[in-house]
Amino acid sequence: MIGAVAAGLLGLLALSIPVGIVLFLLGIGVSEFYSAFPLLRGLGQMVWSAMNSSTLIAIPLFVLLGEILVRGGIAARTYAALDRWVSWLPGGLVHANIATATMFSATSGSSVATAATVATVAMPQAERLGYDPRLFSGAIAAGGTLGIMIPPSINLIVYGFLTETSIPQLFLAGLVPGLLLALAFSLVTAGICMVRPALGGERRSYSTAERIASLAHLLPIIALFAVIVGSIYTGLATPTEAAAVGVAMAFVIAGAFGGLGLTMLTDSLLGTIRITAMIMLVVTGAAFLNFTLAAAGLGNELRAFMEGLGLDALSTLLVIVAIYIVLGFFIETLSLMVVTIPIMVPIIVELGYDKVWFGIVMIVLIEMALITPPVGLNLYVVQGARRSGSLREVMVGCIPYVLVMLAMVGVLIAVPDLALFLSRAL
Repeated sequence: MIGAVAAGLLGLLALSIPVGIVLFLLGIGVSEFYSAFPLLRGLGQMVWSAMNSSTLIAIPLFVLLGEILVRGGIAARTYAALDRWVSWLPGGLVHANIATATMFSATSGSSVATAATVATVAMPQAERLGYDPRLFSGAIAAGGTLGIMIPPSINLIVYGFLTETSIPQLFLAGLVPGLLLALAFSLVTAGICMVRPALGGERRSYSTAERIASLAHLLPIIALFAVIVGSIYTGLATPTEAAAVGVAMAFVIAGAFGGLGLTMLTDSLLGTIRITAMIMLVVTGAAFLNFTLAAAGLGNELRAFMEGLGLDALSTLLVIVAIYIVLGFFIETLSLMVVTIPIMVPIIVELGYDKVWFGIVMIVLIEMALITPPVGLNLYVVQGARRSGSLREVMVGCIPYVLVMLAMVGVLIAVPDLALFLSRAL
């Protein structure tokens, strides 16, 4: 049955059917094949139960927060300010891409939104200053993936919802690995540009006065991150309440910088509706499919298969990592999460691993899927923002950063406390 479900999933996706509909169709197919349980009679109640969660309300709020920052012009000002602080490094403006993606990730929660924002702002300058298109676009695509690691993260909220894991603990666990990934991206960029300086474009420098003046555009984002994350970690607010506070602050910040208007508000709300509808359809379809698969015994079948391999805990974990890497080539990231979590996480727990820790390992693997062909969404987002060149250039530019992510998975397996020490301490 495992092979049939996987083949059906890939086949339906190849027909360009929306992912959420694919999941419903697979669930219906499984329920009809195993007709011993009439699941369709309770479909309405099942969908309502899956969606009737206060935790999921945080998703549209965080999406709206990111939309306000983008359409209010805050992201462009942040990029310009960070450029003044990091342009002296080997690689120059490429570091501004990574730094902006890191800072925007701390308020957006979406990788695709982060990559789209940075690409839209950065690409014209890259072409004007003569940066290598492969390195520059690859850094934007990779930096955008940080949106689902650095809290607040929509994907971590979905993981916590599906596994009944504390979302504040997941946010804490993702903070250090996310920042280390950002630092590793910059170090790899600097190393490449030290070996081949021509790839780094024109290096510029700014006066101390200009850098200090640029802080006026950084402080609001820093304050926004501090309020959102700080209120969650101190227990003053749930993730949903913190998201609502963040939206209110984003409106104030946009108004203070002159970016608040009727058109901006309308576009932000419409963008939020589109993205949220897509996410909720996927989550709902996955909830239905997961219930049918569980009722059909797929979890037990997969567990028996893993046990039949005769591997120890570490080897089994490495097999699971390999499965995620392969599936990441073909399946959209959110769909990959919601389909596999109910199957993989119980196996991970039986092996003695921590659910919070595995959530962070999974997110790194999901980040890799965002920048690996043929389905890597960030590749297409960045290519769409370019005025010339091929998608292959973006793919080649992502290779060093994919290797960094693989290394991070290895580090997390070797040193689990890298993800867990902060959540345990607090």
